Amino acid sequence: MATKKPENLSFEQALDELSLIVTEMEQGELSLEQSLKQFERGIALAGASSSKLQQAEQKVAILLGSDSQSPLTNFDNDLE
Repeated sequence: MATKKPENLSFEQALDELSLIVTEMEQGELSLEQSLKQFERGIALAGASSSKLQQAEQKVAILLGSDSQSPLTNFDNDLE
C-alpha cells in the first residue's frame, strides 16, 4: 500500500497517523533508522495539519468578519 503525501490527507487522517507514529516511537521497539523515518513522517504530518488548521481558522475569521483589521492572506480552499 502506497503512503499518501501528508498534504493529500485530510486533517483527521493526518492526526490519526501522527498518533500512531507517536505510539510506535514511545514503545521503543523501532530501530534507529525506522525511528528517523517515522520522525521525518511525523514532522511532515504535523506541518500539513498545522497548515490546514490555519487555513480553516482564517476561513472562519473571514466568514465571521471578526478580524477585519488584519490584512488577509491567500489560502487554498482545497482542504481535502
